Parts: sequence; structure tokens; C-alpha cells
Amino acid sequence: MKFRVFLLSAAALPVMVPQAALANAQAGSGADRDIVVTASALGQTADETATPVITLSGDALVHRRQATLGDTLAGQPGINFDNFGGGASRPVIRGQTAPRVQSLSDGANIQDASAISPDHAVTTEPLLLRGIEVLRGPAALLYGGGAIGGAINLLDDKVPTAIPDGGISGVAEGRLGTADRERSLVGGLTAGAGSLAFHVEGVHRRSDDYRVPGRFGERRVDGSYNNTSTFSVGGSWIGPDGYLGVAYTRQRSEYGLPGHSHEYESCHPHGSHLHCGGHDHDEDDHDHGHDHDHEDVPFVKLRSERFDIRNEYRDPLPGFEKVRFRMSFTDYAHDEIEADTVATTFRNKAHDIRFELTHKPIAGLRGAFGVQRSHSKFSAVGEEAFLPESETGNTALFLMETLQAGPVRLELAARHEWQTIETTLNRKVSHRPFSISGAAVWDLNGDYSLALSLARSQRAPNVQELYARGVHMATNTYELGTATLGKETGRSIDLTLRKTAGATTFTIGAYHQDFDNYIFADTLDRFEDFRLIRYTAADATFTGVDGEIRQQFAPGFGASLFGDYVRAKLKNGLGDLPRIPAGRIGARADGAWGPFSADVEYYHVFEQGRIASFETRTPGYDMLNATLAYKLELGPKGGAELYVRASNLTNELAWNHASFIKEASPLRGRNFVFGLRTAF
Repeated sequence: MKFRVFLLSAAALPVMVPQAALANAQAGSGADRDIVVTASALGQTADETATPVITLSGDALVHRRQATLGDTLAGQPGINFDNFGGGASRPVIRGQTAPRVQSLSDGANIQDASAISPDHAVTTEPLLLRGIEVLRGPAALLYGGGAIGGAINLLDDKVPTAIPDGGISGVAEGRLGTADRERSLVGGLTAGAGSLAFHVEGVHRRSDDYRVPGRFGERRVDGSYNNTSTFSVGGSWIGPDGYLGVAYTRQRSEYGLPGHSHEYESCHPHGSHLHCGGHDHDEDDHDHGHDHDHEDVPFVKLRSERFDIRNEYRDPLPGFEKVRFRMSFTDYAHDEIEADTVATTFRNKAHDIRFELTHKPIAGLRGAFGVQRSHSKFSAVGEEAFLPESETGNTALFLMETLQAGPVRLELAARHEWQTIETTLNRKVSHRPFSISGAAVWDLNGDYSLALSLARSQRAPNVQELYARGVHMATNTYELGTATLGKETGRSIDLTLRKTAGATTFTIGAYHQDFDNYIFADTLDRFEDFRLIRYTAADATFTGVDGEIRQQFAPGFGASLFGDYVRAKLKNGLGDLPRIPAGRIGARADGAWGPFSADVEYYHVFEQGRIASFETRTPGYDMLNATLAYKLELGPKGGAELYVRASNLTNELAWNHASFIKEASPLRGRNFVFGLRTAF
């Protein structure tokens, strides 16, 4: 029977995160140390990995969830975001974002259009997630060149993995926000009997343009609204040694694009310079503030359908601990609409198949290996079709092994890829990136550990970096690809010191990445708010530190200090890289008293004065946030929580240096989110 189930499915990896652990985890506390990191090939906990893994789950996730993935994770040590109004934002990990940060749905690629542009939303729904894992180093390397900066694994319940106690469980939540008039409803239900379980869940959200401090000149950011509906249904066969399940997810979203201007549509390059119609290019001081009616602001109308097949099975064959299989099919499209007319349509039809097998210890070695195959067919049709139609195929083999040698645990991970891109330009290009990393983790007297990680990782250029040519109005750029770009190679060293026991705990990491042929969007010229960019390659370095120190003063009260800083520059004195977040430092305190819990956090973002050509300095700002929650017992199985999450309490006018449209879209002003959540 086991062998038949093995043939029906496949693939291995870690144990799923226990529901109880997720429910009890608190932000910044030590509660998440025992949570198994599901994206770690060997089912390690967050404190066992060679480089820090950030986990966000339970109450911490419920209180911090926003409409977008970037907003939800922003504020975690080493993580920023490149906001684009209220509808789209991507995470920025240690100064890098897509296409070097890979988003995963329980280990399977999320295949949308978010890697192409920051105005394209990551097609996930944070309000339906039960956990988020952020990986770096060897664990992230197993997910390919798209994870050279990190991998974000999103955990959900759309494929049931266990029969609920009593045969049924569910959750419902309502949210109201003040700054953007958010109205959100969330619901999920799991029912099971015998070996079968079924799950249904959904979210409906509406939010208006969000409010900002009056010093911006306008009370709200025009085009920052976001209306989204997501629905999933799934079912599983669950046995004593594993499960096999399938789910269907449908998402519809409409959100505005702030900062868009038709004034630059005629701009085009003359060599490495811009020519913008009859404008005098020397008018650098031209007043480019423009008034737009809300009806004139372009918007995105997004639709995505996705099928997931997931399987995990323990002891499938002699000598193997686990097999795990992930398969996904995605049909994604979005229209960019101007004046009620579809200007451009982006489409991506893709599939991803991943098979992993974990073997039992062999001469002390314990590890996992597997194969992954992904394929996407991407097209852009319309006025801003700056990319040719293309097909990208990627096949990869990967391996991770670990060996315990006394107090030292050694890790080795490797991945080899074969990538091919074919376009309607009658061009075909192939790359074979190879990545390898090694790490050593020293256990120092049980309470402390020191981890050293070395890696050589490669990434193949994507179709945008190779073949882009045309106006991209969302980011106010004219983009030029470089068809001769080769592989990007990075060599990195990470050093992590942890203290994991006692009243005082901490995780502090320092890193240095040295890149050959780092591919980036180099600004060649600028006219007012419009830029000419070319994707080019140059040697570059990223150096930084991040971490958190926590003191538990009493069983119900603790406080933390946290911060991060990254310095990213081109080598040989060629300047700084663009849109690198500024350093931050902050403090957080949290406590619980009976049914009440609360937290407050303050952090300062420093001025970003290390800027690339044609960039402007971004002033620093202070941010003050707080949460207050009250829990109610509703019988032996049920419970409810009433909470309020306040952000930007001082109503600071804050600009995000990582954003393409920072001048047009500052961060939200003072906001209160009131929520009522119940579970049974």
C-alpha cells in the first residue's frame, strides 16, 4: 500500500508546522523556536538552520497582516518592501527583491508577474495564511536562482493535512481600517470523516485610497485603493503516514496605480539619452506636479486561477524517511486599464513540479535530494508591451546533506539548473547556473551557537533583463534589455551568533556578498520623473548586519531591540546601487495579562544618502505602532479575539527609498485596524 501511494504522488521534506505551535507563537518571543521550518529540507527548527529563518505565525501574524505580502513582512529584521500604493508591494530582503527573492506556496513557486514590475501584485492572500517563513542561505539555495537573495514560504490550509478534532473546525474574521476605510471579511471551514477531509475558505476586501499626513499636499494618495476577493476549495485523503490532496484557488483583484503620468508617453531614447517630444531637456527645475482626477488614475484588473496538488508520505521505501511532491498549474492575467480602456494585458500560463526525497542517515549523513521542473508562457499585449512573448523552461537537480560531528553540524547544499528562454523575436538563449554552499554550526555549551555559511550561487537572466524595450508607464521608465547578459555569480559569507535559552536571547547576523556580473536597472538619463534604464551587469557587493536581542523580564512581559543595515555598491568606485533601503533601529515590548495582550514598537529609519545616479535622497522617519487584544473563551473548543492594531501613531510623513514611486506614494498615515476573530 505504501509503495502504491508513493507512485501516486512523491516528494519529501519537513513535517508540517503544528497548529498549536502556530496558535501560540508571539512576535519576537521564543515561542517559535520549536516550530519546524517546513521549507527546510531536513525539518529543522528556526534556531537549527545555518542562517537565520524568520517565522511569523499565530497572533503575531493575525495582528500584522496587511493586504500585500511586502506590507505584512515589513519591519522584520533584514526585511523591507517596495510599496506601490495599496495594491502591490514586494518584500526586500537584505537589499534585494524580485527576481532574486522567490515567493513559494508551501514549497511550490508562485508564478504570476510580480518579478516583472513592482506594480504587479504577488498573488497571495495574507489574510488566509497561517504562517510565513523567510529563508536565506543553504535552505533558500535549494529553490534556485530566484532565491539568491532569499525565499519566502507561505503556509496555508487550503489542502487539509489532518482530520479536525470532532470532525469540523473553522475560523471567521472581520476587519475595519480607518486610513483606507478597509472592510474585510475572512472565513474558513474544514470538515472530515474517516480518511477524507475538505476545506473551503475565502476573503473579500474593499479599501479606498489611503490617507496620508497633510504635509504631503493631498489628504489621500490617489489610486492607492485595493479591492480583492479570493476563494479556495480543497480536499485530501489522509492516512496514518501522510496525505494526498488537491486545491483550487481563484483570485480577483482591482487596485490603482499611483504616480502614473501620460505626459511621458512620447519619450524615447536617442542612444543613452532621452528625448521627450517638444520638451527642453535642460528644464531640470520644471514643476512636474500634476493634478489627476481619480477617474483618470490607471488601475490593474487581476485574475488568477491556480490548481495545487500536494503530497507528503513518511517511510515510503526502506532507507527513506519521507517523500514529498508539489505540483501547481497557474493561469494568470491582468489588464492595465486607462480611461476605461484596456491599455496592456499581461498573461502567464505556468506549471511547476517538485519532487523531494529525504533519506535516512547513511554513515552519519542525513539529507534530501530532488528534481524540479517549471515552465511559463508569458505575454504582454497592448500600448505598453515592452516585453516580447516568451517561453521559459527550467529544470533543476538539488541536494542537501548534513553531518553531526561532535558539537559541530556540517551542511552542504547544491543545485544545478538548465534554463532556456525562447521569444517571438526568433531568439533562444540557454544558461546553466550552478550553486553550492557549505555551512558549519557550532553548539557552544547548549545555550549559544555560532554558524558560518559560505556559498557560490548563480542566477540566469530573465526575459525582461534580456529583451525589454519600450515605455513602462507604471514605473515612469523606458526599459532597455541587454541580450548578451550572462549568468550572475555571487560569493557570500554569513556569520550568525545565537543565544537560544535563558531570559536573554538573541540572533545577530553579519554578511558579505560579492557579485560578478550583477544585473541591475542602470538609469542612463532622466527627464523630470521619467527615466531611461538599461539592464546591465557590473561587479557589486552587499555588506550588512541584522538581528534582534530579547529580554524576558517576566513570564508575561518581554522587550526586544532590533535593527538592520545594508550597504550595496558597485565595485571599482562606480557608485551605489539604486533603491537600497536605509538602515533601521528599533525597540519592541509585549506582554500578556489574563485575557489581555499588548505590544508596542518604535523604530527609526535613517536618511538614505547613498544613492545611485539620478536618484534623490530620502529623509529618515520615526514609526510608532501598537496592538491591544482581548481573548474570549467560547466553550471547550471555541474562542474569539477582539483586537486593534495601530500603525504610524504619530502620523509621520514617511517615504520609502526602495519604491519606484516614493514621491507619489508615501506610506500610510495614522491607521487603526479593528478586528474580531473567532475559531472553533
